[in-house]
Amino acid sequence: MKNLNEMKNLNEMKNLFATTLLCTFLPVGILFSGCRQAAEPQRPRVLVSTDIGGTDPDDNQSMAHLLMYSDRFDLEGLVSSPSYGPGSKGEILRMIDLWEQDLPTLQMATGNDYPPVEYLRSITKEGHRGLAPFDGFDQPTEGSQWIVQCARRDDPRPLYVLVWGGLEDVGQALHDAPDIAPKLRIYWIGGPNKKWSADCYAYIVSHFPGLWMIENNDAYRGFIHADWREEQYGSDYWEEYLKGHGALGDDFQNYYQGIVKMGDTPSLLYMMNPGEMDPADPEAEHWGGRFERMSHSARRIFDRPLTLRDTVPVFSVIEMHLKGPDAPADHLHPAFTLRCLGQDWSGYSLGGGDYCVRYAPKAPGRVPYTIDGAVESAGEFTVENVWPGEAHPDDWPVGATWWTDVDDPEEFEGQVRGAKTVSRWRDTVLADWARLFGLL
Repeated sequence: MKNLNEMKNLNEMKNLFATTLLCTFLPVGILFSGCRQAAEPQRPRVLVSTDIGGTDPDDNQSMAHLLMYSDRFDLEGLVSSPSYGPGSKGEILRMIDLWEQDLPTLQMATGNDYPPVEYLRSITKEGHRGLAPFDGFDQPTEGSQWIVQCARRDDPRPLYVLVWGGLEDVGQALHDAPDIAPKLRIYWIGGPNKKWSADCYAYIVSHFPGLWMIENNDAYRGFIHADWREEQYGSDYWEEYLKGHGALGDDFQNYYQGIVKMGDTPSLLYMMNPGEMDPADPEAEHWGGRFERMSHSARRIFDRPLTLRDTVPVFSVIEMHLKGPDAPADHLHPAFTLRCLGQDWSGYSLGGGDYCVRYAPKAPGRVPYTIDGAVESAGEFTVENVWPGEAHPDDWPVGATWWTDVDDPEEFEGQVRGAKTVSRWRDTVLADWARLFGLL
């Protein structure tokens, strides 16, 4: 096993990525001034909303990582929130079953205090399946009610909600209990998930602009394996470090053939070392990225077919309004379908012959579309690689606690903004995870 001696020389530490590991693996050029022993930090309260079991299996990879580091948090909820696909809390429970096989060995080897398996099962909840309708909320779910219950607990610490998929359960919780907003700190892996949750996002950003929100639309990609990137831990990571090491290690190969994607893991890494890297300060360095404040969230409203001359920011929310038959407003039942790049989105009647659909492009380029149903249309538009871009009259204003990927060109990887704020920590993270698997 390569680098085994290096990993064996790492001290066993009470806190993940504490000072010794930081000094050992920190990439050149980004050393903090003095690696000092920090005071014992408060364990952060964490709740995860995940679309695990859907069409993208990287959530299973991230769930394995979460479970193996579950001694580092006060984990309060695991909510199944699949935007699409067959995801359910049953898939979370299956991962917990695998974890149960590994837990005794890891506890004996580390002496760490992991949460009991039965406790993890008890905080696993079924959330919203599919997308919210036009208004951005629907009916309460077991998952959304659990978010409310956790947020209302008598605890001075904020509740960090790590969203690995759609925002539907978070949006529902805020709609049903707006009083919880000041207690929430949300780290959302957006990007493609924003495309699916455009209606819910529109509700949240327009009704809760003062929310504490990290909107990571791009930087998370810095953790995904890339052949072109110089990485110590590459495509052979599973073969070298996980294979034959516990039930979770063997299971990892079932997702992307063991290639590390773990696109949701940066949200968890952001919480990993509150003693040295304060999660309350998104503008500082964290293993899960560094972020900058945004004053507005990009939106563009159109009441005509779009052409390639229409340029919109990537990750912006596009509202297409079309004229059609005078019909009653119905924000629950779709009246037509927007098709973009082979995927479908529902549009609704707003009444008075006004029909509307929302879409959030996840990548720059040319986007053709068609609209069929109660109204019909076709067109195309251009997506520009700026976010959120210059202020526009259609934008939503946001408060001083809304952050997103840094726009510094030095932190880009290709066209991906902020990716280096995550990728520079990747080898550090995977080295320590390999160390844990080596104990199994």
